[in-house]
Amino acid sequence: MSLFSLLGAIEIGLIFSLVALGVYISFRLLRFPDLTVDGSFPLGGAVCAILISTGTNPWLATLAAMAAGALAGLITGWLNVKLKIMDLLASILIMIALYSVNLRIMGGPNVPLINDTTLFTLLQPDGIPDYVARPMLLLVVVVLAKLLLDWFFATERGLAIRATGSNARMARAQGINTGAMVLLGMAISNALVGLAGALFAQTQGGSDISMGIGTIVIGLAAVIVGESILPSRRIVWATLAVIVGAIVYRFFIAAALNSDFIGLKAQDLNLVTAALVTVALVIPQLKRKLAGRRT
Repeated sequence: MSLFSLLGAIEIGLIFSLVALGVYISFRLLRFPDLTVDGSFPLGGAVCAILISTGTNPWLATLAAMAAGALAGLITGWLNVKLKIMDLLASILIMIALYSVNLRIMGGPNVPLINDTTLFTLLQPDGIPDYVARPMLLLVVVVLAKLLLDWFFATERGLAIRATGSNARMARAQGINTGAMVLLGMAISNALVGLAGALFAQTQGGSDISMGIGTIVIGLAAVIVGESILPSRRIVWATLAVIVGAIVYRFFIAAALNSDFIGLKAQDLNLVTAALVTVALVIPQLKRKLAGRRT
């Protein structure tokens, strides 16, 4: 694998680590099977791309993408909490609706950002190639997101969200408004996904309606791989594991697709993904069996 391919894998891995953090909040902390991710990821990209292409400051465009993602998650949670629609079905409904919403926002299937100013062109240091600068800038964003999440989920409000996902009945008995916690958690989760979509659109030179296909699978794969590498229930280690899992996942994807002796092509991406997730799911079972034999 070339240095260019390696840095590209790290770049995409860092972007999808934000998706994985969002998926971790919904699936692990809230126990909410949220498929909105497949719609909120391209939503963030669409909002950011259309705003930048019309002359909006990239910072404001990125913040607007986060707000759009948060709104999508909020609506999903509202369908579940207020209208009593099953969590999985509510997320599927919003995911389907967002496909049309994204087309409306972009006014077509894609919005190019080839010659437009993005966050990465604004912040790129002099003398450093863009394929090196982008992973460095993304690393700063991911570290800041991780530190903010670690801080938030140690606060009273963050602990209330974790309690809601762990045992909603007990949380209500302690006076926690579990409905509000679900809404807040879903908003934070999809805000991170929207941010990832905005950054992805800016690094890839535009937004496309198909960029969200399989996003939830990638996020879940990153969470599962990360938990296999760094198993821990502490939130500080759990968020680190998710980030590491996303980078390792993208590294193995890039290594498999760039290895000529294996013979894999770009169309085999889903096959490689399924194989990696299967391995990640089997490894913990093998560890338990080996531990049982030793005892």
